Amino acid sequence: MAVKNIKKGDTVYIISGKDKGKKGKVLSVLPKEGKIIVEGVNIVKKHVRPTRELQQGGIIDQEAPFYSSKAMVVCNKCNKPTRIGRKFLKEGSKVRVCKKCGEIIDK
Repeated sequence: MAVKNIKKGDTVYIISGKDKGKKGKVLSVLPKEGKIIVEGVNIVKKHVRPTRELQQGGIIDQEAPFYSSKAMVVCNKCNKPTRIGRKFLKEGSKVRVCKKCGEIIDK
């Protein structure tokens, strides 16, 4: 279950689940599990004990990972969720391409 099309820093659109329709920035990718963590999406409550860093214990809200198949990358140019294609450049490098407008997604 490798995550092929989504990278850290991409903006993604959630296509299913309780957060359907939300957009967010990818904070981290977990390729072995096939999951991603997106800013402001899939918020869960976690009970935390007091530590040296966190003097006050209690219940905190944090993002939880979810399957990458529930998210689509948002194109920078057309600003729509899109599928990702691959394109080989002349110098031999491989880049990600928007299937709707053909724009290169990699910076």
